[in-house]
Amino acid sequence: MKTVIFIVGPTAAGKTAVAARLARLISGEIISCDSMQVYKGMPILSQSPSARVRKAARHHLVSAVDPSKEYSVAAFRRSAAAAIKSILKKGKIPIVAGGTGLYAKALVDGLFPSPEADMAFRRKMAAFASRYGSPRLHARLSKIDPESASSIHPNDARRIIRALELRHSTGRTMTELKSNTKGLKGVYKIKIFGITMPRDKIYAAIDARVDRMFEEGVVKEVKRLRRKRLSKTSRAVLGFREISAYLDGDIELTQAVELMKMNTRRFAKRQLTWFRADKRIRWFDIDRLGGKAIAGRIARQAG
Repeated sequence: MKTVIFIVGPTAAGKTAVAARLARLISGEIISCDSMQVYKGMPILSQSPSARVRKAARHHLVSAVDPSKEYSVAAFRRSAAAAIKSILKKGKIPIVAGGTGLYAKALVDGLFPSPEADMAFRRKMAAFASRYGSPRLHARLSKIDPESASSIHPNDARRIIRALELRHSTGRTMTELKSNTKGLKGVYKIKIFGITMPRDKIYAAIDARVDRMFEEGVVKEVKRLRRKRLSKTSRAVLGFREISAYLDGDIELTQAVELMKMNTRRFAKRQLTWFRADKRIRWFDIDRLGGKAIAGRIARQAG
């Protein structure tokens, strides 16, 4: 079984540098697992790898899609899977690096077909939960899909309703749909490594990064992007909304800076929560070990 390496973790933790070092050590190529770095024309907002880093190690799915286009987890999965095959064909090792947890999970575990939202059904179930309580809905799910119900808290109405909706829309339970979904696991030897550091250090790195983004001209970048017709997904890049509010005269520049820092810190917290739930990840503290040592350790485990 050939090896595919994943390097994940919160924003500003140093994943890009570790992945680039690792690529040089093991003759690898990097596939960006970032929902925003895939877009062209927003290198500062998306914090895509610099030209120097990209010259040192071949990158895929960076600055590849026009910001007018929608991008999805399904599109990423198709493109990343094709890139992995291409890299392996050349005798090199694929390194999937980035912080978009849903993308990484879909690639490893697969992505089952998801029907369009049935809003009428959702409203009906939400009304039932409001009247009788989420545990009553959970009991209903337990009868038709006990495996899914066992992984969903009885008070998590949103996930309960989604599981019931899948059965209502497809005639199949979430467990059945997942069992017929194939990801990379089982096809390749998957090794997942997480890069992190103490939370206060992550937050300090985020604050420093945002300050640097303004020094590098992120306001001009947003001005230029606002002249284009942007897709809903590309407009979601961190910083676009905050800087747009400044450009529209709704807030001061200092407020935009602080909002960017706050929202990016919140994003990093959500990333940590997502990745910590995956027990397959082996974590490295970059503050304690340093990027060079971490890349060396991963390289020794890549064989």
